[in-house]
Amino acid sequence: MRLPGLAPHSLLLVSLHDLPTVPVPYERYLNQSYYGIYGGKRAFIVDSVCMQQSFSLTLLGTTVVLESVEDNLVWLQRRPVDPSLSATRLFDAQLDKLVASVQRAQRVQTPVQNSSLPGAQGWRRQSSGQVSLWKPQMQVKVLHRAQDGALLSISDAALRDLDRSLPPYWQYMTFPGSPVPLIPVPRHAKERLRQALADIRFNHVAASIVNGISVHRLRRDVQYLTGEDPASKLETRHSFSEDASRAAEWLKARFRETGASCELQYYREGFAPNVICKLNAPTDTTETLVLGAHYDDRGSFGSVRAPGANDDASGTAALLGIARAIARRGVVFRSNILLCAFSGEEQGMVGSKAFAEQLREQGANITLMIQADMLAYRVLGENPQLGLSDPSLMGTKELTDILQTVAAIYSPELTAGYFPYPGGSDHQSFHEQGYPAAQVYERAGYTKDPMYHSTGDLSDREGYDFEQIKSIAKVELATILHVAGFDLEERDDAASDESV
Repeated sequence: MRLPGLAPHSLLLVSLHDLPTVPVPYERYLNQSYYGIYGGKRAFIVDSVCMQQSFSLTLLGTTVVLESVEDNLVWLQRRPVDPSLSATRLFDAQLDKLVASVQRAQRVQTPVQNSSLPGAQGWRRQSSGQVSLWKPQMQVKVLHRAQDGALLSISDAALRDLDRSLPPYWQYMTFPGSPVPLIPVPRHAKERLRQALADIRFNHVAASIVNGISVHRLRRDVQYLTGEDPASKLETRHSFSEDASRAAEWLKARFRETGASCELQYYREGFAPNVICKLNAPTDTTETLVLGAHYDDRGSFGSVRAPGANDDASGTAALLGIARAIARRGVVFRSNILLCAFSGEEQGMVGSKAFAEQLREQGANITLMIQADMLAYRVLGENPQLGLSDPSLMGTKELTDILQTVAAIYSPELTAGYFPYPGGSDHQSFHEQGYPAAQVYERAGYTKDPMYHSTGDLSDREGYDFEQIKSIAKVELATILHVAGFDLEERDDAASDESV
């Protein structure tokens, strides 16, 4: 990427807490140099003119000097996990090992079929009648190290290898090629949620609707997506795989069976599409509420198999369960509802970023976005839990307040609390576009699923709890029932569980 302005350039990583206190003279520079949120900090890339005129910008946070032309800038981070998991080794040692493995040239032995094989750069002919293919040296530079994260400058070839080589609890996000708008969640959007919270009371009709989410169907949907169902041919849902595209078609068909209008959103070459489904309000309103999950997954390094039962077939199945419960009772919302199954989450939330940016360009009126990511794992001996994104790190407090209140009313079996992780799922894409957003999760604490990003992430194992998925899905559904408002269609016969 070529950085705009005059060299040298500096990357500023500014805490979300500190940003509201930025002096007014700095706002113009920062608004023109914003690149997103990484590791719970906002990133700005400013040129030498900006730094000379406002040198004290460096006092806002961490400063990293950049060259005028860098390869892809990538933020690499390790998810905080419970100390009982082996992945809690020293970050620096793991980072050095990962960088070394990505930089190492790889040789592929390919039999020669005839003497006319092109002698392109990178090919070497051997006397054995084989050709050795040497990949060009893949470049990786570590520009900055933090406690559980690092900034890399990395070539295209190395980035592809990085995606295949990540340890289980690691994630990466790629910087955009140019600055993006810095859009805070507006006051009126927060006030809308505060008013909704003040009006939330137990509603027996809402209770009957959310209780209609079927554990039986949750199990069937999860096991189809993981390939545990013999009728499913899915081995993986990695965003670059053909199986992921087949999963997208299957999801679109299942959502359409509930009466939603659906489309596949293709946003980047090589990626499986987002599945975007809509329930239109009968009145003329632009207000829209979004429920999301990601259907793509990751498996163990070197294995094709990637079932992703918890991450995130659990959240995706919850979306389907919500859609079926809505259809079963003939719920008609007074606001528009979007049910979104995103791809590309494991590659830095690129699918949801594309969709959230599109909504912003269209001037969409988004009241809230709730992301369901990893709902199923429960540690033996612990009560069922509802983890909520900590709004001091990422997201909107007014929305997490609603989710906690709704959970206490409709899923009192859940122990609710924050989990200490700064973003990293698709709610971040909406938060960055200035929309109220939050994530629901399986645990009010550090990740403790030993099969995270593993071929062992199946539903038929100890700790995988379909009842907990239902309890959290009830919170999601009850929230949009209360915030959007709803009516019931008049009809003679309710649809059976198997028909929707």
